[in-house]
Amino acid sequence: MKLTPPTTSATDKRWFGFAPIGIGPAVAVTILLCMLVLATSLLISGWIGARDALLHVAAQNARSVSRLVTEKAGRLLDPASAAIRQLAQDPITNATSIESRLGRLNGLSEELVANGLLASIYVGYANGDFILVRPLDQPAIRKRFQAPPRATFLVQSVTSQGGRRLGEHRFYTAGLELLARRDVPEYQFDPRSRPWFQDASKTNSTVLSRPYVFFSTQQVGITLSKLAADGHTVVGLDMLLDDLATTLGELRFVPNMELALIDPDGKVVAYPDLARILRREGESVSFQPVGALAGTGLAELMQADRDANGLATYLVKGERWLGLVEPFLVIPESTLRLMIAIPESALLSELQARRDRLMLVVTGLVGVLLLLGSWAGIALGRSLNGLTETARRISRFDFKTESATALPLREVQVLTEAVGQLGSTIEAFLDITGILATEPKVDTMLERVLTRFVEATRCEAAAVYRWQKDSRQMERGAAHGQTDQLPERFSYVSPVAGQTEASARTGSRRQAEFELRSRDGQLKGLLVLTHADDEAHAGPAFESFARRLSGMLAISIETRQLIISQKELLGAMIRLMADAIDAKSPYTGGHCERVPQLANMLVERLQAETEGPYADFCMSEDERYEFHLGAWLHDCGKVTSPEHIVDKATKLELIYNRIHEIRMRFEVLWRDAEIAHWQRLVAGEDAGASQARLDERLQRLQADFAFVADCNIGGEWMADAAVERLRAIGAQTWLRHFDNRIGLSREEAVRIQLAEPVSPTLPAQETLLADRPEHLVEWGDKRPPVGKDDPANRYGFDMVLPAQKQNMGELYNLSIRRGTLTAEDRFRINDHIVQTYIMLKGLPWPDDLARVPEIAATHHERMDGKGYPRRLPAERLSLIDRAMAVADIFEALTAADRPYKPAKTLSESLQIMARMCREQHIDCELFRYFLHSRLWQVFADQYMQPNQIDEVDVPAIEQIATAG
Repeated sequence: MKLTPPTTSATDKRWFGFAPIGIGPAVAVTILLCMLVLATSLLISGWIGARDALLHVAAQNARSVSRLVTEKAGRLLDPASAAIRQLAQDPITNATSIESRLGRLNGLSEELVANGLLASIYVGYANGDFILVRPLDQPAIRKRFQAPPRATFLVQSVTSQGGRRLGEHRFYTAGLELLARRDVPEYQFDPRSRPWFQDASKTNSTVLSRPYVFFSTQQVGITLSKLAADGHTVVGLDMLLDDLATTLGELRFVPNMELALIDPDGKVVAYPDLARILRREGESVSFQPVGALAGTGLAELMQADRDANGLATYLVKGERWLGLVEPFLVIPESTLRLMIAIPESALLSELQARRDRLMLVVTGLVGVLLLLGSWAGIALGRSLNGLTETARRISRFDFKTESATALPLREVQVLTEAVGQLGSTIEAFLDITGILATEPKVDTMLERVLTRFVEATRCEAAAVYRWQKDSRQMERGAAHGQTDQLPERFSYVSPVAGQTEASARTGSRRQAEFELRSRDGQLKGLLVLTHADDEAHAGPAFESFARRLSGMLAISIETRQLIISQKELLGAMIRLMADAIDAKSPYTGGHCERVPQLANMLVERLQAETEGPYADFCMSEDERYEFHLGAWLHDCGKVTSPEHIVDKATKLELIYNRIHEIRMRFEVLWRDAEIAHWQRLVAGEDAGASQARLDERLQRLQADFAFVADCNIGGEWMADAAVERLRAIGAQTWLRHFDNRIGLSREEAVRIQLAEPVSPTLPAQETLLADRPEHLVEWGDKRPPVGKDDPANRYGFDMVLPAQKQNMGELYNLSIRRGTLTAEDRFRINDHIVQTYIMLKGLPWPDDLARVPEIAATHHERMDGKGYPRRLPAERLSLIDRAMAVADIFEALTAADRPYKPAKTLSESLQIMARMCREQHIDCELFRYFLHSRLWQVFADQYMQPNQIDEVDVPAIEQIATAG
């Protein structure tokens, strides 16, 4: 054997004595060296610039904070100033009655909702009347005024009526629905005595009061008041010091910033910690000077030196602070001043943080760039490694390509795209092969194949046209992609032998056609492809691939059409058998067609349920087809049932109605009676007496025959007395003068010979009605293997086999208690289901149709396990088995073509089925569903005679079915 020397791989080559390194580490080291030099330069220059800017920025920040605080305070308090000016012009200032004042309640409530600092809005009139609106948004206020649960606003009013002053409280919802109205006699408030009224009456400007205790709530606050346009009425707005202090605390922009409002005397009137500045004694309040705020940075501000811009720089416990004292001009005509004290560290914290962040950013940037360099090298190596691994997978027959992220390098991207398209194309081809092999539906198969083909080959559109022989046109079937340029149908002429299919160019696109032909060369259709006119699609390789695909499509279409044709042929043969069975008997015609129709309707309705006991019932398409075939074949065994039994309309009927034979015997007795009469006359008896005996005899014969003929007609029940009378009539005798052993069939002659080996001497005396031994037809060696213990029983049948195959005895048949069938006849009728099962079990059903014999041969089983042919218990009966039983019984009951019973009405049939539920003959739950679904009405309208369709009391029938 010749040995091939090992090849040298790329990793074995050395450069200047060193093993080559990967492209990733090489790129990473290069970028690392560059980034180290850049980062060092940035850190040094950045630190020098930041250090010089710190002190200069601190002073500018303090002044900016002062302006921001003033502006924000203005935005908070300006709405109150605007509201007092607008309220001074409101019509409520001229209102003279409480009703007209309440008519402006909507505007007052809106102001309270819009401005959260307002504790109340009120109007004081020159005659001492007063109206106030306050929000009930604080638990303490609600408790003080005992507000109802839904109350949002409180209106307090004092009006003069008849020389006395009336105080009232009204409570309103947010929608201003009046909830409660209370008289408050103790509420004797005179606005004219209040400082805010008196001060505002002296000027047209807005007046700001000193802090004081409010009359109603005993809270401390300040009041903005203004004289109305009429010059007599004063409007006012209350603001709580608590709210003002809280608002002042919210104005802090930087950590540890201190804010306070002071009056001209240097006393603090507003501070976030109100308890430190406020002293309250009854209804009077006093405020502490700024010095009381020691340790806060505000106390030292008053003694600190300020520069030309009013900015003070001072130390508090060794820490540098910056402070400002400026007029608080937010409230008009206010003499208050705003104090702002900020630690320098708070002002510069952001800048210092920026310096630190810059250092972190520079450091991080260096790290990121280092990582970037490493990533670039590693990514490039990974891209190449990924391409290598993809090629290896393809070589190992794994064609699934994962989308790899390629670096923005043209060569790498082109290589990555080419390898990915290679794997995708191979994988698409394998998918197409799998679809062609497994998808049973032609249209679905074509759609899936075209979808994968367009994706893999980057075509713009693909369509399959089917050849229509009659019109000689191509008609479009499945299509995918941009099919707007592909016609629905067009005339087509196959190219002459030796020519290729058509190929046309439109602009930058090309359209190619490939014929689909079967194995015997018949034209099945056309594959049309639309693609870009580029290098990838112009070569012969693409055309070869498309041509191979068209061949595979043609074979797949032909195969599926063959399967469909075979399925249609099978269905037609089954339908032919069912029609033949129906045509065999004029009395059961249509039964084999009507039962499948009703059974399919019931199963379809059950499958459509989304709730209730049948919500989970579901059948696949194959199971539906299996059930369809089973329903059509449910009585195929009747082809073996003797017609004279299936069509037995009377008890004596065999091939013909033997009542005619009995009648002839009565005729013989009639003649014998007449002959006896004439013989008596010849013998000299009295003619009158003999005639009377004759008339009596003939009359009795007429009555007896009429009775026998009536017994021959099957009824619901035959009494014991009727059976006894029948036996008495049958005991009468007549003389037979002719040999009864000639002109017989071989089988009948054998039976007579076995029953009576010696022929009696003629004339022989015979009874009028006889159960003769030759009337018994034995099973012989054709005994059906349906007994439970029969060793030849291969299918699990469990039926009681009659002793004889047939009993043609005249008395035996005429004595049938119900209907026209003997036990032997009924077995022969029931045997059709046995034959159905045996016949269908003998056929080579495919796996998806394996239950057809079970479906067809189980509809005579019962819920109590007493049905036939296998006595299956309820737990072995599937829902479709039970549905078949319901459909078969309902059709049999409503059929108007049965020889042994009159046609039953719709209500009678359903009542019988309801009683069968009680007897555990059929599934009660399914029958109730059938009852409420009213499918019986649909069936009746289509198949039943008009005189059978009557009113149905569904609740009453359901009660019969469910009664204990």
